[in-house]
Amino acid sequence: MVDRSGDGAEPSARRRGQGELEAQVLAVLREASEPVPVAWVRERLGGGLAYTTVITILTRLWAKGAVERERDGRSFRWTAVADEAGLAALRMRKVLDAEANRQAVLASFVTALSPNDERLLRELLSPEAELPSPEAGEEEG
Repeated sequence: MVDRSGDGAEPSARRRGQGELEAQVLAVLREASEPVPVAWVRERLGGGLAYTTVITILTRLWAKGAVERERDGRSFRWTAVADEAGLAALRMRKVLDAEANRQAVLASFVTALSPNDERLLRELLSPEAELPSPEAGEEEG
């Protein structure tokens, strides 16, 4: 491949979509049997991500409540506390919390649901509904 950028840099890998890297980091952390350092996460992500990029993603996930960290010397060890569904729910809650009129936002959201999603939401909101644990979706795979 010919470098046409003129700066001598190698062509970059495809750009990830918003939240895609966060989901990948969470997936890697969920593979760990114990809290792990940034280097462990970076190694399993592959693709030559910068160490600082991985730290930034982990810190953002920590701020969202999707991961926990524990001090290990001058750095941290990281553990996932949410899966991809949990991360999506955290994003949805953040959007909702940022709006002044929660009722209007929820009403707009619900009216835009497909019939299948509306049925599912009604089932989840019914008093006798048993909410699945985050791990339950993984077993069906």
